[in-house]
Amino acid sequence: MTYVALPDSGIRRLSFYLAMEEFVARQLDGGDFFFMWQVNPTVIFGRNQVIENEVNIKYCLDHGIQMYRRKSGGGCVYADMSNVMLSYITPDDNVDETFSRYLSMVALALRGIGVNAERSGHNDIMLGDRKVSGNAIYHLPGKNIAHGTLLYDTEMENMLQAITPSRQKLNKHGVESVRQRICLLKDYVSISLEEVKKHLRETLCDTTYTMTPEDIRLTEEIEKEYLDEDFIYGRKN
Repeated sequence: MTYVALPDSGIRRLSFYLAMEEFVARQLDGGDFFFMWQVNPTVIFGRNQVIENEVNIKYCLDHGIQMYRRKSGGGCVYADMSNVMLSYITPDDNVDETFSRYLSMVALALRGIGVNAERSGHNDIMLGDRKVSGNAIYHLPGKNIAHGTLLYDTEMENMLQAITPSRQKLNKHGVESVRQRICLLKDYVSISLEEVKKHLRETLCDTTYTMTPEDIRLTEEIEKEYLDEDFIYGRKN
């Protein structure tokens, strides 16, 4: 599998990385592709979700947390520089088979750092009975794009507040309930996030493609759709 790298280490908006997935799917040939990315505090919600029902918009605006809609389904998640996002692009028409392969691949790679990672349900990777990775998938003609979170660490207060529209849901029981359902990889391993990323890349990929300036320009063209407020707020399909 080929790792898709950017020519610099700058941190871009989440919208760029969603567009980068589409660029890879539409423009690059030659098998399977994978890349990882990190963002400043951001909420990302699913294609069919109503933002007002899923995101605490006021909290996000007050705390500088960006908000974006993705084209895959699934739930609302929070991301920041303490966790990492995964993207897998493959030429396949069978969504279910691709998703199964992707989840199994990531779980197997995580077991290589000494954790008992297992698939659970339709889209989660678990450590015991707690979720360490939530994932989603969508289809383009001839290509599937699977992507997800990997919780190494995170700003828990932002996670709990940003994706909850009402403080009424943030009573002690609710907070404890969320903390009991998720886990942080840092509590299970003795290696850093950068070392985890290095392990995933070396385990899953055997070659690298570095994006060119023209690739980045085309990606930024695709990104415009993700930056459209009508798309973000669900005012158009």
